[in-house]
Amino acid sequence: MPNNLPPKWSKGSNRWRCLLALCLIGVLGHPFSSAIAQNSAIDELFINNRASASYTTENELANILSSEVSIPVDLPLIDPGGRVLGCDGKPLNSYAGFSMALYEPDASGLDLGGLLALTPTNGSESTPPNSRNVNPFSLSAKDGRYNFLLDSSEILSSGLTQTAPGAEYILVINSPEDSAFTERRIKVVITDFLNGPNVNVPSISYRATSLDGQPISIDGATELIKTVKVRNAATQSLTFFEFGLDATVCNAEQVSITKSADRSAAQPGDLVVYRLNIQNVAKAEIDSIVALDTLPIGFEFVPESVSGRIDETPIEIGTQLSGNNVSFSVKEAISANQSLDITYATRLTPDALRGSGTNSVVITAKRTDSGYRIQDGPSIHRITLDPGILSDCGTLIGRVFEDKNFDGEQQPGEAGIPNAVIFLDDGNRVVTDADGLFSVQKMLPGQRTGTLDVASLPGYTLAPNLYFNERNSHSRLVNLAPGGLVRMNFGVTPTFQEEPE
Repeated sequence: MPNNLPPKWSKGSNRWRCLLALCLIGVLGHPFSSAIAQNSAIDELFINNRASASYTTENELANILSSEVSIPVDLPLIDPGGRVLGCDGKPLNSYAGFSMALYEPDASGLDLGGLLALTPTNGSESTPPNSRNVNPFSLSAKDGRYNFLLDSSEILSSGLTQTAPGAEYILVINSPEDSAFTERRIKVVITDFLNGPNVNVPSISYRATSLDGQPISIDGATELIKTVKVRNAATQSLTFFEFGLDATVCNAEQVSITKSADRSAAQPGDLVVYRLNIQNVAKAEIDSIVALDTLPIGFEFVPESVSGRIDETPIEIGTQLSGNNVSFSVKEAISANQSLDITYATRLTPDALRGSGTNSVVITAKRTDSGYRIQDGPSIHRITLDPGILSDCGTLIGRVFEDKNFDGEQQPGEAGIPNAVIFLDDGNRVVTDADGLFSVQKMLPGQRTGTLDVASLPGYTLAPNLYFNERNSHSRLVNLAPGGLVRMNFGVTPTFQEEPE
């Protein structure tokens, strides 16, 4: 044991702290062997003990020697050591501006709480690169290695010690400002910690889960469960755990999609041809390509119009229609710097005049070298809608009548009420004719309301409706489609008053 430890780290001190070194690799890449001083000849460190005794019986001396007992050293300093790698599992050209940080999660368990307070070390009793156990830790510009040490005597906000089963952390890989790389967040939960005199090979188990939906290993996994054994540091005679996790950090832009059309304006009956251009800007081949296009109201997809090509090579495009959503899938892979073009047509129906003419598309794919999921979008395109020979204005008709059976519908013998006044939501005031009828032409489509002015009907009040509760109101709400016709009726009933004496 080194003799230059500070007082709280001295061998005889009650404050000797058991440390667990936490390392996550970003990519978190593969654990690096040089982070832990170890060799195969001393994978396990034991204290050997043997007892002896003697006694005399009938002037005869007897000596007893016990068998040797090996007890594993219970000083669990655990060092994980990891490295940040790229999407392809290889080191980055430069790590300038990258840093690693370890947080406790908030109450939801999914977002960042406070930055984890780590026990500082003086550099001699720890391992590089984070020899002083600082948090956050800035990576060397030329080396993506990092590590953290957890102290089994320190208490988390959850009430658990830093190495106890159930302890939770969120590892954050911070990329440089204005960088093409994205931030990564990975949740780590310690599930088991086996150590003590009755444990031959101490170990720790943990579960790592991606919080951003991206893989945390180059094989594409978003969750890992690992159990790691005790390792010994030959230079310090301390017990180490190797705690390593593979993960990835990638450029923010891996694939791009652009949507265009053969026209900027259209009217019902026209065909509009769309083109989706997908560019592979990653430095690797991509596959599992799916483009999800959301069509505007009244745009009818034409399945037989779909075609596709990679550069100049025609390919087959799979399609699936669900409501206004059209999914385009491609079996072929796209090499780096190649582009994929998908074209298809839609036919405009009169219903298109109800919508905005705006549609959007998103693209998802997967890198073949690492399984990393990539995406882009939405890419938005808008077509100006022209009604052409069609008019989007509608007609409102209605009647005010004496509702004798309180069903809200005019039956034979239920007369119309003349001179009744209805106020519309656009400010117009309409009056019923001698038969209680009214109509308004060239009304803008959409949800329209009308309110009966009962004061214009002396001797009448609104009739109760025994079948539809919403009609027990002085107002009516209707949905007027473009070029459509909709009805708005009001039932009234006479008021009965006692004649004055």
